[in-house]
Amino acid sequence: MIKLKIIIKEDYGEMSSGAANIIARQIMREPESVLGLPTGRTPVGTYAQLVNYYDNDLLDFAEITTFNLDEYYNLPRDHEESFHSYMKKRLFSKVNLKDENTNIPDGEAVNPERECQRYEESIEEAGGINLIVLGVGINGHIGFNEPGADWGSKTRLVDLAESTTRQNFERMEEAPDEALTMGIRTIMHSEKVLLLASGDEKKRALEEVLRGPVDQNWPGSILQLHPNLTVIMDKEATPEELED
Repeated sequence: MIKLKIIIKEDYGEMSSGAANIIARQIMREPESVLGLPTGRTPVGTYAQLVNYYDNDLLDFAEITTFNLDEYYNLPRDHEESFHSYMKKRLFSKVNLKDENTNIPDGEAVNPERECQRYEESIEEAGGINLIVLGVGINGHIGFNEPGADWGSKTRLVDLAESTTRQNFERMEEAPDEALTMGIRTIMHSEKVLLLASGDEKKRALEEVLRGPVDQNWPGSILQLHPNLTVIMDKEATPEELED
C-alpha cells in the first residue's frame, strides 16, 4: 500500500521546523537509524533546528549513521563549496555524530566507478537507509539524478545540468560538470522518503513530480511509487491544485 502524506507550511521557517520534527522523531524512535541526507539551500533551516534540539539535550546522534546523497567530482573536500564542507559546517561539527558513521562519496577518488561500488556496499552493510531526506531541483532532479536518469540506477558518476550548477556556483567557470550521486534505485530502496521544497521556483517541479505522469524527464516523479513518502513544502512552493 502506497502511503503519501503532503504537508503545507506557511513559510520556509515552518517548513524547516516541520521537517526537523519528522527527522527528530525518527532518531528518537530508532536511535540507531540510518539517514540519507541532502545538501543545498532547502535543508539549511532543517539542520539548524536539529542542532538546536541537540543543544537542548533533546536529540542524541551518537548511534546514528548518515549517507549523503552526492558530492561534486574533482572538487577538493576542503573546498568551501564541497558537500563535505557543507555538512561539517551545518551539522557534523555541531552534534555528536561519530566521524566513522558519516558517509559522503569521495569526489577525489581516482577510480570513481570503484568508489561508487564501495558506497553502495557501505549502504548495504549498514542495513539500508531508514529515512532519506531529499530536495527537488527546478528540473525535477533528486540527488543529482538529472532528467533522463535510469530508474534502475545505483550510485554512479553523472554529468550535471547547467541549471543545477548555476544554482550553487556564482562563477560558472569554477563549477564542476560531474558529480557522484546515489541513483534512483538506491533512493527508492530507502524505507521512508521525506521530500522538502521551498520557494516559488519549485512550484512547477512539484506539480510535475507529484501530479504529472511518472516520467524520466522529471526524475522525482518516480517518488509517486514509493510506499512511504512524506512531502513538506511552504506555500510559495505549493502548486495551485494542492492549495485547497
